[in-house]
This record gives sequence, C-alpha cells and structure tokens, in this order.
Amino acid sequence: MALAVVYDPRYQDWNSWASLMCEAYAGQQLSIPSGEENWKEWAASLKAIDIFTNEGIPGPYTYENWQDWAAALVGAVNQKVD
Repeated sequence: MALAVVYDPRYQDWNSWASLMCEAYAGQQLSIPSGEENWKEWAASLKAIDIFTNEGIPGPYTYENWQDWAAALVGAVNQKVD
C-alpha cells in the first residue's frame, strides 16, 4: 500500500508548497496551480487523486485560507503517534 506524502506547509509560501506537491504527484498529473487565488480548485483536484480518496482528507471549501487547509491535510494523512 502506498503512503500519501504531504509536505508541511508551515514557513512556506503557496508557490513553494504547491510546487512540492505537484512534484510529489507528477505521476497523477496534478496540475500546476495558476495562482494562490485559485487554491480551492487546485486543492479539490489534489483531493481527487486516488491515494487521497480513501484518506478522508478535508475538502478545501470550508477553509478561508490554504494554510489552514494544508495543515488539516497533514493532520489527516499523517498517522498519530502515541
């Protein structure tokens, strides 16, 4: 079983973080976002990638900014350590 890779968004700007995610999922043809103003549409396309569909990742449309959504994404994908 493949594990999803999600980069920590803290201390990164949108272009840096989104570029890392595009590189990580180049095989799934994740598009390069056209700009931060369209982050929700891009995030919805990330959520549609098969490795994420079963992870229960949060949808972007309930978040005001991409940083909060990306932090929630990290929390949903990373396994908790007790």
